Amino acid sequence: MTESRLNISRRTVLLADSSILLAASFWGVGFAVLKDALTYLPTFTVLVCRFLAGGVILGLIFNKRLKGLSKRGILDGLCTGFLLFLAFALQTMGLIWTSAGKQAFLTATYVVLAPLISWGITRRFPGLKSMTASFICLGGIWTLSAAEAGGLNKGDIMTLVSAVFFAAHLLAVDRFSKRTDPVGLASLQMITLGLLSLPFAVLFENPSFSAMPPRAWWSMAYMIAFSTVGAFTIQNVAQRYTSPTHAALLLSTEAVFGALAGVLMLGEVFTPQMLMGAFMVMAAIILVEVQLPAAWTERLLSRAEER
Repeated sequence: MTESRLNISRRTVLLADSSILLAASFWGVGFAVLKDALTYLPTFTVLVCRFLAGGVILGLIFNKRLKGLSKRGILDGLCTGFLLFLAFALQTMGLIWTSAGKQAFLTATYVVLAPLISWGITRRFPGLKSMTASFICLGGIWTLSAAEAGGLNKGDIMTLVSAVFFAAHLLAVDRFSKRTDPVGLASLQMITLGLLSLPFAVLFENPSFSAMPPRAWWSMAYMIAFSTVGAFTIQNVAQRYTSPTHAALLLSTEAVFGALAGVLMLGEVFTPQMLMGAFMVMAAIILVEVQLPAAWTERLLSRAEER
């Protein structure tokens, strides 16, 4: 633990953790809100409204940090924005054919996928813990899909592919944020996502904003204000005062909030088998994120050597 971390009071850490949990709830509820918005607006129109507006607002809030990006930083933002575009486009389209609660857990598999993708790129074995989590996660996905007639539908498959791009985006941001301001990077990638969605919205979609009921406008307002600007700002500030492990674990509760929102707001039903699958996915995520105490690790290694 660093000296700066030691100087942070327990009350500040608790406030930071609570704030990150709030951000996770914003994102989780966003699955149900987005599902509702897609009833009135097509996929790319939603992405343009959400991310172009959200990116511009963040750019105005963090104006100096966005302007301070170097040429390399701009390229980093364009690259991560493209990955985010692929991820959100597939995720948003997938939500048309799957439930909000189910998608919340399928999307969360990116936490488990990231070490595997890193393994494929760097040739460095991610470790026994990550591999075990991957198998548990696969079992959870199978249990979730087998609970419904027909197994995985095209919405589920789109969501799982989007999770691969979310994992790739996570790895890219992890690398680029070491050389580029993370706030400026996030603002630029959101604007990039919105601009990449714009041609598809103009050429292939015909939204009728005049026919949208007030409920749809409120859904879009929530997505922009809470799921995009609010959640990101809270996360960016709060993560300075807590550990990465705390942050990752708290953010993974997004899946739980998504499932609850689907049940309470949309009347979705989670069968006992689906709950078991969701529990397995959540257990895999926690297994990846939790750092075992050094004493436990040494004991396990010594036992392995004895055998």
